[in-house]
Order: sequence, then structure tokens, then C-alpha cells
Amino acid sequence: MKTLAARLNLLLLLLTVVACAPVGTPAPYGLVAPFLEAWRSAGGERLGPPLTPPLWIDDYQVQFFTGHSITAVDAARAVVKPLPSDWASRYPDDLLKLPAAPQRATIALADGQPAVAAPLAPVTVRVQALGYSGPAELRLYAADRQPAGTVALTITDGYGSAEVLPRGRLGVQWAVTLIEAQVAGARSALFTLDATTELHTGDAALDALYPRLRGFMAQDTVAYELNGQPVHGYRSPDNPLLWLRDHVYQGRGFRYFEPDVTSLLDAFRAAQRPDGSFPDVIDNPKRFVTAMRKETESDLEFLFVQGVYEAWQMTGDDAWLRQNLAAMRRALTYSTSDPLRWDAARGLVRRPYTIDMWDFAYGPTTTSPDGKPAPRHWLTPDTIWGTFHGDNTGLAHALELMARTEALTGDPTRAQGWRDQAQAIMQRLTKLSWNGRFFTHFVPEDPAFQPSGVDAAQQLSLSNAYALNRGVLDERQGQRIIETYFGRRDFGRAFAEWYSIDPSFPTGSYGLAGGKGENPGEYTNGGIMPLVGGELARGAFRYGMEPYGFDILRRYAALTELTGATYLWYYPDGRPGIQGPDTLGTDGWGAGAMIGALIEGAAGINDRASRYHDLFLAPRWATDPAFTQVRAVARYAASDGYVAYLWQRDAHALTLTLTGSAASAYVRILIPQDIAKQPLRVTLDGQSVPTNIDYVGNTPYVAVPVSRGDAAIRIVW
Repeated sequence: MKTLAARLNLLLLLLTVVACAPVGTPAPYGLVAPFLEAWRSAGGERLGPPLTPPLWIDDYQVQFFTGHSITAVDAARAVVKPLPSDWASRYPDDLLKLPAAPQRATIALADGQPAVAAPLAPVTVRVQALGYSGPAELRLYAADRQPAGTVALTITDGYGSAEVLPRGRLGVQWAVTLIEAQVAGARSALFTLDATTELHTGDAALDALYPRLRGFMAQDTVAYELNGQPVHGYRSPDNPLLWLRDHVYQGRGFRYFEPDVTSLLDAFRAAQRPDGSFPDVIDNPKRFVTAMRKETESDLEFLFVQGVYEAWQMTGDDAWLRQNLAAMRRALTYSTSDPLRWDAARGLVRRPYTIDMWDFAYGPTTTSPDGKPAPRHWLTPDTIWGTFHGDNTGLAHALELMARTEALTGDPTRAQGWRDQAQAIMQRLTKLSWNGRFFTHFVPEDPAFQPSGVDAAQQLSLSNAYALNRGVLDERQGQRIIETYFGRRDFGRAFAEWYSIDPSFPTGSYGLAGGKGENPGEYTNGGIMPLVGGELARGAFRYGMEPYGFDILRRYAALTELTGATYLWYYPDGRPGIQGPDTLGTDGWGAGAMIGALIEGAAGINDRASRYHDLFLAPRWATDPAFTQVRAVARYAASDGYVAYLWQRDAHALTLTLTGSAASAYVRILIPQDIAKQPLRVTLDGQSVPTNIDYVGNTPYVAVPVSRGDAAIRIVW
């Protein structure tokens, strides 16, 4: 009797409150058949009062309570189901807070529309509300149930349609139809939003470049099991093994399509030596190869730090980053203290006199430990030692990445120490090696030594191009390096100015046992390298020389379209450089650098944290009047981090529509120089914002800070 009385009292209370509530009061809501009967059967006081009216979700009416829902099976029967504690977060707020409309609306994709949608690629949606004609509103919600767009539509004789631009977090997206600000219907899985890296500019050559290069790099992977663990990485273009250097540099490209970006780095971490150093190449049992290091190398430790940091950017896996922290510290300590690698007097990294970063030293062919003629991979009493700039710009870059890692993992004091060390290295390197136009290739420890037959002071080596994108140069240094490369562009001398080193060393300066590189114009002795072109192009975009960046990309696109291949190096006359039977015509080192120039440079998509959480976006399409509309998407295949935008140029306006996984963004939109001198009006999501113009060299950019990942920016003149 007491239970029955409690039930009757609760029901009376509900009915009384509903009856007395003024018009327009959003809650509480009443109970009607068949919900009332199901509510009673389940013990109404246990479910409590309804939190929503009956709502049309998918093909059923559903009413929500504190811990349960009731779904109407038909007009006479309903089913009670328990809800998880976080159930409210699984539904759009508007759906649970707005009243129900008297009309019922159903929502579906139009015929022919795919169930998987791409960011900012138009999708047509049908809305049906039988017996109704008039205005309606379609609201989309991303996988995290945050609003992802609102579109007004008109329903005529029960039917209407709208075109929407999918956006927001990747995953299944909701849609809700409102009629007169009331919920008429909802679809819990209108489509699944997924992103893959793609670029549509209207320039056929550039649009074909990324798919072609991705296809090349797909042929460069090596996978096997090592010590019971899978290892997957990107091989050298002229050797079938997995080298740390080749893999890390190719990450500039494979980040956009490779889901496994950590297993090879895990294998190298396991192979780290007690002193903090690393092998060059990892074990490959099937080829009877044991991990080893070429003694002439001094760059492996900073490359490991760079590789780990960039893999973390792709995955956003903070726990994995912490697993690597001790190994990263040991690596950098080795580089900056071991007498074999560190010149304490200069306070800089030292190495034998190699051609840039390559692994054979100056001098005639020597003899390997097994008695065969070989390049000088080994240290000998007559080894010439000195300072190579690329070791030091690379180390300074890695020290900055280490500082960010320490700050992220909670040690700001260590972070500042690494950062101070990076700045000091660059100050010392600049004083020693910067000649006003570029970094001198090699500064011997013995000032009396000079290589014969070449003006070493004029030698421009490839790591100058790498320095452009390591964040260690000031603006003028970057511009001077690019100007130097541009000044050496002479199509009567070479088909491209992407020299490994220029001028070359005379024949025999580096004895390679008859291999490629002994003669000028071969391999690293003056061969033409797309990896240099890619870094140079990305640097040109970075330092305000955007037309040169597009020029390089278009020339490389023409080369790869014509030949269907890309090689690590070419002879100056354009013939491909083939080292031997293991040489690939799908060089991922150069392809990756060119992908970086295309996505990070031309499209301007850069990650300042991980998973594009902190985005730096600088689209450069206004450089060329031929570009009028661009859709760009960059996605890390190892996570859900992505960026997508639509860029459009009109007669008197530039418009950027942005979405993605970012929590914040600094957007910097290139504008033509003549436009920068005119009065500009800048709006963010329809609201006027201050007109801030940043200059990079002589190139003006309109800068707009954005506190989220979605934005609509318009620049009008």
C-alpha cells in the first residue's frame, strides 16, 4: 500500500506540475502512452520524472530519464532500457534541451552520397516532414557531439534538402532537424567523417604530385620481426636495410599515410649503446645483418631525438614519448660530451672530413677489415677532423625539440638548459662557419689543411638546405641561403640547382673503390638531389620567397610525371644516378622532402604540438593568380589529428574556411603585395577583428589568432 501510494503521489505531482506550467516552460515533461505504461511497469519512482519529451531519433520515439530511456516500439508498446552514467554526453545538447515539434522529420543522405564523408567536401542531405511546408533548420554534430554546422532549408509539401560541409572531430556524426526551434527529428549516424591527406588546387600537375609520391614511397617499406617484435620502416633508396637516417628524413612524407611510425624507433632505442650512441642500421636477421655504425658518422643521436619527437607529433602518445625520454637524454649527452664526437675547444660537434652528412671520409680508397678495397668508413691515424655545419644545426634543432619534450613531461628547468645549449651552439657555429651567404661546408681542426683542386670556401653543401627548416636560422640567414641556391641555377650546367655539393671535389678526392661519387657530378660529389630541392622549396615558402617554392615543386612534378620515377640523385644532365642492383626508382628521401614542401610549405599546414592540437596555418596560394579555389586536407595516419580548409580568391576578397582537430590556431594568410596597401576588413566567423599584417621578407600575411579548430576568415578590400 505504501509503494502504491508513493507511485500515485509521484504521478499526481507530475501531472500537477505539467498542468500548472506556463506556456513555453521547457521542463518538466509529461508522460503519454505508450511511455506512461512502460514507466509504470518499470516502477515510476525508480525512473523519476522524464527529462525530455518523446523525441524522434532514427526510426523510433525515445524519452529520456535520469538513468533510463523508454523507446516506443509501436503506438501501444514501449521498452525501458538502462543508460550508462555518461549517456548525456553521447547525445547533442540541443536534442536533450529543446522541446519536441508536433511534426516528425526524418533525415537521410541523398541518393548516391557515400556513407563516409570527407572534411569540407559537400554532402547533400534529405529532410522529410510529411504534411509540412515551411522553414526548417538542419544542425550537424561531430563525433564529440560538438556543433559542426547549421544550414537553413525550406520544406515544400513535406520534402526538402540541404548541402552541408562536414567538419569537426572525425567519426560518426549526428544530425537534428528543428522546426520553429523545436526538435522534429534526429539521425544518430548520418555519415562517418573520415580524413585522408589530399590537395585540390585546380593545377593538374600539383594535384597529381602527392598521390604519385605516396605511390613511390609505398614501395620503400621494409617490415620483419626482430626479437619477437614487429619492425616497420622506410629503407634507404640505394640499400635494402633500415637506416635511422633514411627513415627519419622520410618521415616528412610518410606521416600522412603511415600508421606505424614507432616500431622502428623502438628497435633503435633497444639497440642504444651504454654510452648513449646508436647504430646506423638495425639488425636484419633475414639478411644476416647485425646492427652497426659507420665510425665517420656524428648525426645519429640528434636524428633519434628528431624521429621520436616527430613520431609523437603524429600519434599524440604522451606515454610513448615518456618511454623514450631517458634514451633521448643519453643521446644528446653523448653528442655534447664524448671526445670522439664533441670538440670541447670549439664547443661544437666534430666529425671526419666527409661530404656533408655522408659516411665516407676524405682520402684515397682504403681497405676494409675483410681485406677488400673500400671507402674510408673507418677512423685511421690520418683521418682529417673538423666541424661540419649540418651536424650542428641538426643538434641545435634536436636540443630545441628536447626542450619542448622536457616541458611537456614536466621538467621546465631541464627544458631551459637544453634550449640555452641550442642557442649557444648556433652562436658558435655562426661565428665559425657562416660566411655571409651560407655555412662553409667543413672547417678543419688543422687550419693548415686545404683540400686540393677545389675552392672549399665556395662549396655549398646540401645541409644548408636542411638548415632552412630546422628553426635555427634568423630570417636573413634563411633568405641568403635560398638566394645562393637560386643564383647557382644555370640550366646550361645542370637541369636543377639541387646540388649535393657545389663545386664538386676533383676526381679521386674521395676514394670509393670505383663506386659512384669518385667523379664530379656523381652521388654526393655534385649530383643533383631532389631531397635538396624539397628542403629548398619548403624553406622558400618559409622565408618569403614563395614563387621560388612553387617553381621547384612544378619542376619536380614535371620530372616525375615524365619519367614515372624519382632517384636519390641525378647526373647534372638529368640521367638517373644508379648505385647498383638495390637502387630504387622510388626514392622516398626526395619524395618525402617534396611532400613536406607541398603540404607544409605551399598549403602551409604546420603542427606546433601533436595531432595538430596547436596549428600554425599559412596558406600561400595567393602568390600565384592562377589559384582561385583550393581544398586542402592533411591527416596523420597514426592518429585522428587532421586539418582541412577551403581557400577561395574572389575579385575583392580572400576566404578561408577551416576545420580539424586543433584546439587553437594561428592563421596567417598570404595576400598580394598591392592588396596589403589598401584598406582591409577582416572578419572571423562574421565578426570584425583587428587587421594584423605580418611580413616575411617582402611578403605580407594577414594574421588571425583562432581559439579553436573551426573558423571562417574573410579578408575584403
